[in-house]
Amino acid sequence: MAEGVLRHIKNEKLWVDKYENIKSKLEDLEVLYEFAHEGEATEEEVDESYYKVLKQLDDMEFLRMLGHEEDRLGALMQINPGAGGTESQDWAEMIMRMYIRYGELNNFKINVVDKLDGEGAGIKSVTLEFEGDFAFGFLKSENGVHRLVRLSPFDSANRRHTSFASVYVYPIVDDSIEIDVNPADIRWDTFRSSGPGGQHVNKTESAVRLHHEPSGIVVECQEDRSQLKNRVTAIKMLKSRLYELELRKKQEARQEIEKSKLKIEWGSQIRSYVMHPYKMVKDHRTNYETSNVQSVMDGNLDEFIKAYLLAASENINN
Repeated sequence: MAEGVLRHIKNEKLWVDKYENIKSKLEDLEVLYEFAHEGEATEEEVDESYYKVLKQLDDMEFLRMLGHEEDRLGALMQINPGAGGTESQDWAEMIMRMYIRYGELNNFKINVVDKLDGEGAGIKSVTLEFEGDFAFGFLKSENGVHRLVRLSPFDSANRRHTSFASVYVYPIVDDSIEIDVNPADIRWDTFRSSGPGGQHVNKTESAVRLHHEPSGIVVECQEDRSQLKNRVTAIKMLKSRLYELELRKKQEARQEIEKSKLKIEWGSQIRSYVMHPYKMVKDHRTNYETSNVQSVMDGNLDEFIKAYLLAASENINN
């Protein structure tokens, strides 16, 4: 009971802060409007201030769709290349950069928790941590397979290739959520980090691998030079995975509705990024698309995420 109250208070404070911020901006806009009538401010300045307030109101209204308990949490994102060797590994690294840029644009704190580089180029896997309000609520829309069509830079004949990479996002549990983990159920392995040679992090077995026997979950962490800190992070990752499993059990009916209507089951192709013979990014769940591929790869994903959440909200309400 107390746990639920704490969550409610935290969410209330978030909404109050947003309300007070918008109220202050509206008051500033009124003053600026009066200045413009007196010739002390330009029409352009008033318009700029007006559209900023309008965007804040729109964003606040949009946040109302993130009403599930887990939406407010931070997020862990796993990215893995599909079959295809260097091609898919390079695509996985491109996706990693895209989500890091998205996080930076939206003021999330991003940590690379675990990363395994490819042999020639790209990455074999990566786990990213996004810290900030509603990180999971927004990024949950990215679950699934992402498809790339381009002229391959690794093909001497410059032929067109199709590559795939999978994205899996789950919420990070915080201090208000209690997940009991029995230390006796955990088996630990230590190993050297797989980063570039010569760094201190590779000279000691600071990286850790956690095996949780009851669930079969395995997590790895080589974020820090300290084995102790990596163990703490690995436990946090385990708790997040266990919380996500519990959410699946409790919300099975809701997830089935979303899967059947939006086809977001694991392994499905949710979005295509076409760079040849034309330029287009298209989400196959919502049909939202844009020809500005570079903007998307630079992390401008807001419109895709909004389209998904709007469609999910409408389908659940119908």
